[in-house]
Amino acid sequence: MKRPAYSLVAVAVAALLGGCSMIPTYERPAAPVEADFSAHGAAPAGSQPATADIGWRQFFGDERLQRLIALSLENNRDLRVAVLNIEAARAQYGVTRADQFPGVNANANGTRQRTPGDLSYSGRSTIGSQYQVNLGVTAFELDLFGRVRSLSQAALAQYLASEETRRSTQISLVAQLANAYLNERSSDELLALAQRTLKTRQDSYNLIKLRYDAGAASELELQQAESLVQSALSEQAIAERNRAQATNAIVLLIGQPLPADLPAPRPLSEQALLADVPVGLSSDLIERRPDIRSAEQQLRSANANIGAARAAFFPRISLTGAFGTASSQLSGLFDSGSLAWSFAPQISLPIFDGGRNRANLDLAEARKNIAVAQYEKTIQTAFREVADALDAKGTFDRQIQSQQTLVDASRRSLELSDMRYRNGVDSYLQLLDAQRALFTAEQSLLQARTQRLNNLVGLYKSLGGGWEENTVAAKAAPTSTVQ
Repeated sequence: MKRPAYSLVAVAVAALLGGCSMIPTYERPAAPVEADFSAHGAAPAGSQPATADIGWRQFFGDERLQRLIALSLENNRDLRVAVLNIEAARAQYGVTRADQFPGVNANANGTRQRTPGDLSYSGRSTIGSQYQVNLGVTAFELDLFGRVRSLSQAALAQYLASEETRRSTQISLVAQLANAYLNERSSDELLALAQRTLKTRQDSYNLIKLRYDAGAASELELQQAESLVQSALSEQAIAERNRAQATNAIVLLIGQPLPADLPAPRPLSEQALLADVPVGLSSDLIERRPDIRSAEQQLRSANANIGAARAAFFPRISLTGAFGTASSQLSGLFDSGSLAWSFAPQISLPIFDGGRNRANLDLAEARKNIAVAQYEKTIQTAFREVADALDAKGTFDRQIQSQQTLVDASRRSLELSDMRYRNGVDSYLQLLDAQRALFTAEQSLLQARTQRLNNLVGLYKSLGGGWEENTVAAKAAPTSTVQ
């Protein structure tokens, strides 16, 4: 009557051992950065949605750019590889997780064998037959010390890391396409500027040529006018090349030729081209940036592998068994009395392995320390990207304002120089310098506007924006602090 009680105790002990885990308790490393970005001019986000929740359709106000982003998310090969990597990681996790369960196989086999007389007990040759049908379990490991579960958790963390890598790839793709598009728009406007400048200089050259033919201008003035025309032609060729290369970059990113029905682009000077982005705490950055989350999943995977390395020091128990029927005649397989079974437990206890298990544990711990360093470096890199973009944000506004004032002054200077030259007060050299100064100032203004927009795109990306298509409703401000 005591046997059921003993059985219950045995089951309880097995269940208790089955819950044993050698994985170290995971603790997120402290972030090696400041708690917020106030030192870089960032204001609290308030009730606005986090940047990571601002959809790219709301952030990018140019309909043409929105269409290109949608195409890239459908066709880009780098993003496709990231998605396939997720499928591979999911499959690998499934393979590892399956080791936690016994594999049951159905087997059927038959043998027919002749035994010579000198090997037979009767001294006569015999022919024997044996047929079997059974269900069997082969080398199923009782995971008493959590080795298999540790490996499964490590594979799960790798799978989750691949998910975050896919998010990071998409965010980078959106930012790359936006930068390529802004570069194309900048090249377009530089080309238009070069063409306007070429026309102005060509008109000036024609006037100087008439004056030279009439003996009212020197050959020096004619050659100076010619040099300006050739300089404008050179700038036009550079702008055409840059625009073609920027278009090629867009084609590569969207994975197909540019559609003919794209909406018309907006000018770079339009204020609604890009939206502003709120900046929160560095703890928000840690929670929302997919590359940081991927690095943390890699750290969790390395931590779980320590549990598997520790479990290797303990006995490993595996079970092999089969249940079915066996008979010397095929027709008797399912007759009464043909029941057959086998049960073969095996226990393996490491006694001496030349330090292999100790070395594997040291290796797992070293890889975890590497993962910690990589996680901290990822946080530091992300914090610097945000800080750099914030520091540049205000300076670009001041630079553009000053550059616009310079363009206005240079344009007025050109008008006065042209008037004085036509009235014979100044030489053509002063007019030449004024034309060069205006062209350089206009180029610098356009470049500053492009750099400001690229910087805003970089800030949007560095804060985790570009994953959502449409803006998610604002959430309550987090109360947690950086650990």
